[in-house]
Amino acid sequence: MENLQGAVDALSDAPDVSFVAVSPVYETEPVGGPAQADYLNAVLIAATTHHAAAILNLAQGIEKAFHRTCGARWGPRTLDIDIITWGDAVSDDPDLTLPHPRAHERAFVLAPWLDADPDAEIPGRGRVADLLACATGARVRRRADLAIHPPG
Repeated sequence: MENLQGAVDALSDAPDVSFVAVSPVYETEPVGGPAQADYLNAVLIAATTHHAAAILNLAQGIEKAFHRTCGARWGPRTLDIDIITWGDAVSDDPDLTLPHPRAHERAFVLAPWLDADPDAEIPGRGRVADLLACATGARVRRRADLAIHPPG
């Protein structure tokens, strides 16, 4: 939870980045990879004048500052900041594929996102509410006892 809050605080300190919405915190079972503990997830919706690549660099810098650790693919990690969509952009750039290639099937992305923006859509995939209704797999549970404190 400290890493989630720290990442939100660091993103809010970036120039020309303003938050539109912050979701509740969700606890989710890991998807794929080795056995590992449950994760805490949240979705932030932000507005910025920066290009997507600049925000990706910012996010990776924040992960590094928080000593991100991860080993095996889909293995445990201490912090993972993903850009899920960038407006209506669609890109197959290997450094930043937009929209995120698996977001449409991951309840741990869709459930908090729906809370943050009930009208959200993934370009080329559809409404987040519809996608969540079809998502299968890992258990996703809203944690009423945990909250990210938005900036400001």
